[in-house]
Amino acid sequence: MNISIFGLGYVGLANALLLGQHESVVAYDIVQEKIEKLQAKESPIVDDLVIDFLTSDKSKVEYTTDFKRAVIHGDYLLIATPTDYNTKDNFFDTSSIEQVIEQALTIKPEAFFIIKSTIPVGYIERIKKRYQTESIIFSPEFLREGKALYDNLYPSRIIVGERSKRGEVIAEMFSRGALKDNISVLLTDSTEAEAIKLFSNTYLALRVAYFNELDTYAEVKGLNAKQIIEGIGLDSRIGNHYNNPSFGYGGYCLPKDTKQLKANYQNVPEDLISAIVSSNTTRKDFISEQILAQNPKVVGIYRLTMKTKSDNFRHSSIQGIMKRLKAKGIEVVVYEPTLNVNEFFHSRVVNNLEEFKTISDVIVANRFEDELIDVANKLYTRDLFHDN
Repeated sequence: MNISIFGLGYVGLANALLLGQHESVVAYDIVQEKIEKLQAKESPIVDDLVIDFLTSDKSKVEYTTDFKRAVIHGDYLLIATPTDYNTKDNFFDTSSIEQVIEQALTIKPEAFFIIKSTIPVGYIERIKKRYQTESIIFSPEFLREGKALYDNLYPSRIIVGERSKRGEVIAEMFSRGALKDNISVLLTDSTEAEAIKLFSNTYLALRVAYFNELDTYAEVKGLNAKQIIEGIGLDSRIGNHYNNPSFGYGGYCLPKDTKQLKANYQNVPEDLISAIVSSNTTRKDFISEQILAQNPKVVGIYRLTMKTKSDNFRHSSIQGIMKRLKAKGIEVVVYEPTLNVNEFFHSRVVNNLEEFKTISDVIVANRFEDELIDVANKLYTRDLFHDN
C-alpha cells in the first residue's frame, strides 16, 4: 500500500516509521533542514526508538520536500500537521490541515485523507461538506512524549473514525506495523472518534491535576504526600500509576485539548472540565509562591523539558513558573543543554552546570536528576517518585 505522510513532528514521524515497515511510504515536511537530517538518518527529535529505526533501516521511508511527489504517491494521504490552540476564538487552528487538503485535491481530486492531527469535535463532518468529499477519516493518536514510536508499535488501542470496510482496512494497516498482539481496535463514527481523543487527554489532565492538588494540600499542612499517594494507589480502582506530582500539566497536547473540550461544552452543563483547566493555573500560582517564600534573588530553572529523555519544552509548565517569578522581579537563569542560545524567555541561559549551581539561590526542577544531589539543600522539586 502506498502511504504519504504530511508533517513530520512526533506524530507524523512515528507513523512514517511504523508504516514504513510494511508499506511504501513517502514522508513530506516543509522544513528543509528536518528532511535533510532524516535523509542522513539523523532524528530531529529525542526518541531512542526513532533513532534506532532510522539508523538500523528497520523501516523504509522516502523523505521529501516535494509536495506534489508526496500527493501523487499516496493511496492514503496521512495528515499530521500541527493544530495549535487559538485563544482568540477558543478553537484549534486547523488551517494547516485544510491547506494540505486543498492543495492535494488540485493535484489529485480523488485523494483519500487520514487525519492524525488533533481536531475539534464535529470537524470531520464540517470539512467533508466544505470539500464535498467523503474521503476524509479521523484516526486519533495516543502518544507519549519521547515514546511516540513505541506507543505506535505497542498501541493501547487503534481507533478509526468510520464504521466501514475501508475503516477496517485502515485499522488493519496500522495493526500490521505494530509489534503488539491482540490490539484493541474500535471503529466509531467520526465525531465520536474526535470526542474520544479530547476526553482521553482531559482525563489524563484531570489525574495530573488531582495528584497536584493532593500534593498542594500535603505541602501546606506539613504532611508526607508520597505516603498519601502510595496509600490511595493501593486501591486497584485508582492504581499506582500516573500519580507523580509536578508543576502542572503542560506540553503540546494536554493544555490545548482540555481548553478545546471546554470550548466544545458551550451550551452544555459542566463544572468539572472548567475546574481541570483552572486547577492547572492554581497549581502554578502555588508553586511560584512556595519558591518566592524562600526570598531568592536568583532562581535557577533546571531543564525546560517536562520529562527526562525529551527535548521538547513546548508549553512546558515550568515556563508558567518562570513568568510568575519574573513578574515579581526575580532574576531567572536557565540550564537547558538542548538550547543553543544565550537567552530564553528573556532569561539568561547558563549551560555550564557548575556555574548554574553556584549562581542560583534556589534551583527549581520539575523532575529530579542525580546530578542535582550535591545541591539538594537549595533544590525545589515536587518529584516524589523520580519518574515521568
